[in-house]
Amino acid sequence: MGKLKYCLGLAIFCIGYSCKKSNNQPAPVVATPASFSFNALKVNDAYNGFNYTGVNFSPVIKLSFSAVVDPKSVSNSITFKSKTGSVVAYNTTWLNHDSTVVITPSTLQPITQYTVNVSTDLKSAAGGSLQSALAVQLTTAIDTTNKFPVITDNQLLDLVEQQTLKYFYDFGHPVSGLARERNTSGDVVTTGGSGFGIMAIVAGVNRQFITRAQGLARMQQIVAFLKNNAQTFHGAFPHWMNGVTGAVIPFSTQDDGADLVETSFLMEGLLTARQYFSDAGTAETQLRTDINTLWNNVDWNWFQNGQNTLFWHWSPNYAWSTNMQVNGWDEALMTYVLGASSTTHPIPKVVYDNGWAGNGSMKNGNTYYGVQLPLGPSRGGPLFFAHYSFLGINPNGLSDAYAGYDVQNKAHALINYNYCVANPNSYYGYGANCWGLTASDIENGYTASSPTNNVGVIAPTAAIASLPYTPTQSMQALRFFYYKLGDKMWGQYGFYDAFNLNSTWFASSYLAIDEGPIIVMTENYRSGLLWNLFMSCPEVKAGMRNLGFQSPNL
Repeated sequence: MGKLKYCLGLAIFCIGYSCKKSNNQPAPVVATPASFSFNALKVNDAYNGFNYTGVNFSPVIKLSFSAVVDPKSVSNSITFKSKTGSVVAYNTTWLNHDSTVVITPSTLQPITQYTVNVSTDLKSAAGGSLQSALAVQLTTAIDTTNKFPVITDNQLLDLVEQQTLKYFYDFGHPVSGLARERNTSGDVVTTGGSGFGIMAIVAGVNRQFITRAQGLARMQQIVAFLKNNAQTFHGAFPHWMNGVTGAVIPFSTQDDGADLVETSFLMEGLLTARQYFSDAGTAETQLRTDINTLWNNVDWNWFQNGQNTLFWHWSPNYAWSTNMQVNGWDEALMTYVLGASSTTHPIPKVVYDNGWAGNGSMKNGNTYYGVQLPLGPSRGGPLFFAHYSFLGINPNGLSDAYAGYDVQNKAHALINYNYCVANPNSYYGYGANCWGLTASDIENGYTASSPTNNVGVIAPTAAIASLPYTPTQSMQALRFFYYKLGDKMWGQYGFYDAFNLNSTWFASSYLAIDEGPIIVMTENYRSGLLWNLFMSCPEVKAGMRNLGFQSPNL
């Protein structure tokens, strides 16, 4: 019995000792598969970082890694999606012993942004994970097929004018007849844009897009509203008004009264219409009388604020607190011309020389992209400087002490064109067929685009309204906008406001101040109609001569 107890005890001791010894040993080490890294990228056998523009519709994307890739992990780790989130199907093949994945998507859409995302869920054949995720952005090219049947250039210009007129005639405010600020503005009408629209209506009547009776009726509606309903300040109109009541809609907190520059653009249109509707009958005679009342009511010299310059704004609540002088060179030459042309409240020449010309400080004289610029900011500024005042003022053969204005505007347009052709920011699409920087909508905002403020957005109004200055380059752009981008850029009122091929953004908006110059400057290019009418105003002839201008029209 004692021997048995001894043996049992020894067995228990040995088992315990064995377990204790086992628990003190380290656990067996299980090897973790090594991670791997991205090595190289090629899109259509070229490397250009991780952002590609102008990509064809069936690209080949090669992604190379430092290890053999597990094919089973690809579908869950590599996604191909459009900017809007649509999933793109793709095929995969393999190179370099399966360390390079070759992705070929199904046919992509033109001018569309896509992203190929590779997540860290991608595995190597040995089971390791990709060290860092990566993304490749692809923007597809323009579809170069024509979107509309080819017509003659003359037919195309007719079409552009006729379609653009609809913004001002068909979409004119139902109560006031004035131009709405934009196609989503409801009752907000714009003073300057309405002046452009009035000139567009004159062009439309002359081209027989609408009848003279229709044009006259719309002018009667507009002028009656301006005379009887619109709120004015020393004869000047606000930037925005309510198209039903005529009350001011503030443009900004302190801009809640008179806007002299917007008023000058309105008067530019009204005086043009006065000269066009020249029939001796009662209706047109009364229209001219009412226009003269509005014109003579503007107290231009009051806006000097006691100084030898003109001020842009005056507010009944903030007086002159915006303190914004109208100084050149910009879009507002018309303001000084009309101020000098007034027969009731004229400004003297010293106000032009000191306030507008800065006694010569508005001169430039530098050369940009091979073109010398007489006036204005570096590289010319936005192209509306060469448009708004020159819807009525004929720059051809026009000069004064500071510049020749045909030379100025042609230089400005050519610099804008040459800059876009040079394309120093490498924006996709920029070139001889696609150019034009001016104020317009941009994605999520608005800006005055120019060679010194370029965000990749092209506005059709910039090149088209430059037809009188750069006819060959402007027609190239017009054909491109219509034939190549027409499926995205052409709508019920002509060309939408702007686009960005780099980010595949296309505006859905129309703006009066951009639509107006398209039709007016196209007509000036073709016939000089609006130039001839405005420059025929006897007050304008006298006012411009008083400022020192010389022109065959004066």
